[in-house]
Amino acid sequence: MSQSAPTPSLAGQTAIVTGASSGIGASCAVELGRAGARVVVNYRGSRDGADATVAAIRALGGEAEAVQADVSKEEDVIALFDASQARFGPPDIVVSNAGLQRDKPVADMSLDDWNAVISVNLTGGFLVGREAIRRFRAKGLREDVSRALGKLVFDSSVHQRIPWAFRVNYAASKGGLKLLMESLAQEVAPERIRVNAVAPGAIATDINKAEREKAGGETDMLKLIPYGRIGEPADIGRAVAWLVSDAADYITGQTLFVDGGMTLYPEFRGNG
Repeated sequence: MSQSAPTPSLAGQTAIVTGASSGIGASCAVELGRAGARVVVNYRGSRDGADATVAAIRALGGEAEAVQADVSKEEDVIALFDASQARFGPPDIVVSNAGLQRDKPVADMSLDDWNAVISVNLTGGFLVGREAIRRFRAKGLREDVSRALGKLVFDSSVHQRIPWAFRVNYAASKGGLKLLMESLAQEVAPERIRVNAVAPGAIATDINKAEREKAGGETDMLKLIPYGRIGEPADIGRAVAWLVSDAADYITGQTLFVDGGMTLYPEFRGNG
């Protein structure tokens, strides 16, 4: 895991990060741990990956625990929060990161392909967000720890804004997540619960490894990124750690695009 610039302290706070056994979720968990939060590392299938994330946090001197749960299942989500509360107390920070892709042209996409992506990316976001808000309310405000009652962050995508052919299920899930986030933020802001999202662009993870490593793949990808580099998972982790800190206390209902300028539509530079 890469080093980072100093982040405002999250000491005394408990964080839950879903889908934290690899990639962006793992980096979010590590950066929250680096900032002082106790971290529950959720995973669905890869216990080894979750254990590696836990080990990375502990190596920084932090506290972490791995908890298995499938975020598309209501009973699993409730059990995840119960286990977290039993270990570290009620959550102050929840990062709803778990997600998946099943890419196919629309004419070849099965209903199972559609439902699998929607159930994890969008319904899972709803289930995790709803339970987070319930637990924040039950916990009560602790101003000695944070100015907010709770902080909820969704991991969205540039594809909440940019259409994505051959991946209509994924793009639809992220478009829905945008309005889920904004509607929740509007509903609970008077309670001092902050709800936001991060929207990664091209980040070097296992999801796009094959695409990056094929002949010309990285070059083609860089054409879509004005800043000239593919992002690292830690770019998102650092953004999340800042977004849930009191340094960002007046921010709610917003999507922070962390994309090297991808949403600037660079293919139009000098054209059109």
